[in-house]
Amino acid sequence: MSGVKGARSERAAETRRRIITAATELFLADGYGATTLQQVADRAGVAVQTIYFTFRNKPTLLKELVDVAIAGDDGPLATMERPWFARVLDAPDAREALNALVEGSRAVLQRVAAVTDMVRIALAAHPELRELWPEQEDPRHVVHATAAKALMGKPGAVTGLDTGKAADVLYALLSPELFLIFTRDRAWPLDVWERWAEDTLAAQLLEQG
Repeated sequence: MSGVKGARSERAAETRRRIITAATELFLADGYGATTLQQVADRAGVAVQTIYFTFRNKPTLLKELVDVAIAGDDGPLATMERPWFARVLDAPDAREALNALVEGSRAVLQRVAAVTDMVRIALAAHPELRELWPEQEDPRHVVHATAAKALMGKPGAVTGLDTGKAADVLYALLSPELFLIFTRDRAWPLDVWERWAEDTLAAQLLEQG
């Protein structure tokens, strides 16, 4: 019996992943407002009723796909519990911490930058979607503030820089908006963006010489 339940659970998880993948592709290509749940169902190869059963409605589906884009999967671990972020916190010095942060941020931004831009447009056209993200401290800034506090306490970090300002530097230079300007609008290769980001942040946050 447990084997049957396990197989059903895995099928349900796979269906959920297909729906999220299909919705992400369509929302990015055509926009949230222009995409119907029937189109998502057709792309995912499921009945539209399956989407309603799994996600209840289109706004909830949007929220779920954003969460998956940020995390990289549908697991329960938050960003600051992910292995890549642990490498930032556990690095022996500021240089290694910065390297781990930029490398990890690149992976996140590859998944989430275009999604963030799509959500921005959707929120402008459908203000009611803001209810999906209640007013709270920006979670991305929370992540960078935690990283900045860890980095600035390690050997090799520049002295005299307030951790709040360091967090703001990380927040700005590792933003989805700036990532898209370079990698999408200006067609920078990802490895070129990564080297630029690390070199620019190092000039701000690390001891020189």
